[in-house]
Amino acid sequence: MIRVLAVVLFIQSVAPVSAAERRCGWLANPTPSNFWFTDRNGEWTISEQGGYQADGMDNMPDMTTRGWVKTNGYYGYGCACMSVKTDSSTKRIANILSASPRPLKQCRLDRNLAKQ
Repeated sequence: MIRVLAVVLFIQSVAPVSAAERRCGWLANPTPSNFWFTDRNGEWTISEQGGYQADGMDNMPDMTTRGWVKTNGYYGYGCACMSVKTDSSTKRIANILSASPRPLKQCRLDRNLAKQ
């Protein structure tokens, strides 16, 4: 029993993925399959074309329905709130549980976010 407990505690101590958390900030999708999320804690990678992709991308609805700014055809950026699990050691979003677009005003008025 003590060995099992020790193994469980060890695994928990080295597991970099956090518990689910709600984050709000700028969602950028400048080109196909490239997504980044910037909140008060910095920039987080969601996916990179031909490379990393967070689990749960299918849990993200069409984010262009509310205040999406087009900068490259259909691609661009917007304001969003997301329920995610993150990996702080790599600055990646590991899992998207849910997401919703927010009015641009919400991010523009947030003093903790960089201006877009």
